Amino acid sequence: MKKWQKRLLWIFGAIVALTLIGLFYLKTITYTPTTAAIESAKQAEKENGVLVFKGDENKPSVIFYQGALVENTSYSPWAQQVAKAGYSVYLVQQPFNLAVLGQNKAESVIKDNKLTNYVIGGHSLGGVMASRFAADQEEQATLKGVFFLASYPDEKGSLAEFNGQVLSLTGSEDGVLNWKAYEDAKKYLPKQTLYEEINGGNHAGFGSYGEQKGDQPALINNDEQQKEVAERLIKWLDTIK
Repeated sequence: MKKWQKRLLWIFGAIVALTLIGLFYLKTITYTPTTAAIESAKQAEKENGVLVFKGDENKPSVIFYQGALVENTSYSPWAQQVAKAGYSVYLVQQPFNLAVLGQNKAESVIKDNKLTNYVIGGHSLGGVMASRFAADQEEQATLKGVFFLASYPDEKGSLAEFNGQVLSLTGSEDGVLNWKAYEDAKKYLPKQTLYEEINGGNHAGFGSYGEQKGDQPALINNDEQQKEVAERLIKWLDTIK
């Protein structure tokens, strides 16, 4: 084997090794669903990695992007409750659990399920990416609303001229959300945006995956926050024609 071939083989081997190490590291820092979330997920159908909680096809469907490094199953408790109220929920599975790598994942959900009436939203980083997707769909009549769970849009996802319904839901004890950036981002939201806060809720409580690094302790338990999330979403969805 020639010298340059050996060098090329060594470089290739190093790249493979670093990739495997990186994937292993991502796996170790990924937040996994609680037992309660896993139980709720059993009520969903799985379609190409997407967890689908079926509701009434005549009502708006809900497409959801997970928070960074949080498995989509973690949002099953509130998703199940929302579906029981008649709204189908699609918990999208992002590449490596990072919505930044799958901003347009909603496209396949919409196409595969022939959705003509939907809202989209996300938790934390997922909300940022969901708003970017929504910003590209503003002229589409099928998009009825956008919601943010402990999240906000950036300039690329500006919804300032959006005519649909928008919900921004936060927790009073959130220690992860950048509150200054959250306030600054209000200029990217339309005047009809509904701002609501869950008293006692924290960042991790918008899913069901245990404690999150940098977060503050919640003053309510996870079951209570999951119920609050579901009730706020259902109330907001009921306003969408």
